[in-house]
Amino acid sequence: MSDTDRRPRVIQGPESVPVSLRINGRPRVLQVEPRVSLLDALREHLGLTGTKKGCDQGTCGACTVWSDGRRVLACLMLAVTVAGREITTIEGLAGDDGPHPMQRAFVENDAFQCGYCTPGQIMSAVKLIEEGNAVTDEDIAEFMSGNLCRCAAYPNIRAAIRQVRDGAGGAS
Repeated sequence: MSDTDRRPRVIQGPESVPVSLRINGRPRVLQVEPRVSLLDALREHLGLTGTKKGCDQGTCGACTVWSDGRRVLACLMLAVTVAGREITTIEGLAGDDGPHPMQRAFVENDAFQCGYCTPGQIMSAVKLIEEGNAVTDEDIAEFMSGNLCRCAAYPNIRAAIRQVRDGAGGAS
């Protein structure tokens, strides 16, 4: 074997490309490799660490954000595929008047234990109500089933959703 055969090979990925996104109402242009997930673009390139990396396989829901107003799992989306779309993260949910009613309801109902899943739970819960899928506890459980809570705070999460749905947490 020659010396050149013993040198470690340097493996390079694809060249970075510009990606234009609207994140929480602000236009942003990122330079990312085409294989970078939306989750990694948010966390590593923009410093928006509210969206959590749980399973990195789309099974836990910790990375739930909105793309053009629809719930998506950021770990399964490539940043280049959402170019030009409006992305809303947990950091963009609160308004000028303070926390979103769902955020307040989660605190008031102790709908979190360790808090790791909470951002994804909240993002999904807001859309659940907007979609009209929070009629019964069974509906809430079914339509929130993609958001796992390893601490089993599900009864409190459902209570927070009911509170906002019923208007006790303020208008959403």
